[in-house]
Amino acid sequence: MSDTITLAAETRDRVGKGASRALRRDGRVPAVIYGQNKEPTSIHLEEKALVKALMTGHFMNSVIMVDGTRTLAKDVAFHPVTDRPTHVDFLRIGEHETVTIAVPVVFTDEEDAPGIKKGNGVLNIVQHDVELVVDAADIPSEITVSLKGVEIGDTIHISDLKLPKGAKPAAEGDVAVATLVAPTVPTAADEQADAEVAEAQAAEAAEEAGEGEDKGE
Repeated sequence: MSDTITLAAETRDRVGKGASRALRRDGRVPAVIYGQNKEPTSIHLEEKALVKALMTGHFMNSVIMVDGTRTLAKDVAFHPVTDRPTHVDFLRIGEHETVTIAVPVVFTDEEDAPGIKKGNGVLNIVQHDVELVVDAADIPSEITVSLKGVEIGDTIHISDLKLPKGAKPAAEGDVAVATLVAPTVPTAADEQADAEVAEAQAAEAAEEAGEGEDKGE
């Protein structure tokens, strides 16, 4: 089960772009809590604490207590240049509310997969995470998939995953999660393209070396 994250917050008295910019200059991140047929609550968080929570890798599939309110993070906006968080949307939830949430898939036991160890197969991951319908108190931090015994040509479906008790896939049908495919064999065209790139790089390096000698004179 994923750990609960706790964040302190303060209520925002003013909203709008100007107020949000002022908060960000002070190291705060604007956010909103909505859901459960209640009025949205505008808040702001300490940026350092938020970044630390984001770095856990499980921010989007953990229960987050925001000043005593049980929530899930539904969206985090980032600055396109600095990549700093600029806004967060939180959804109110009950302690045992049924929620739909994306959970990361982690693949293990590659050394025990004949298709990888002997056949040099390549794991083609179709779904890096799977959406599950689960009790909010039992959200898993990740779903582990063993590759033991997997051969080239095998496909791992969502029905092959060992899901936590009470959890079920949100998607209909037996969705493919990953496939093990044969290694790509370089063609003559690929080899020719590689040779042309190498030749061009060598010519460029020789030209730069010549310019360096000229400057030295």
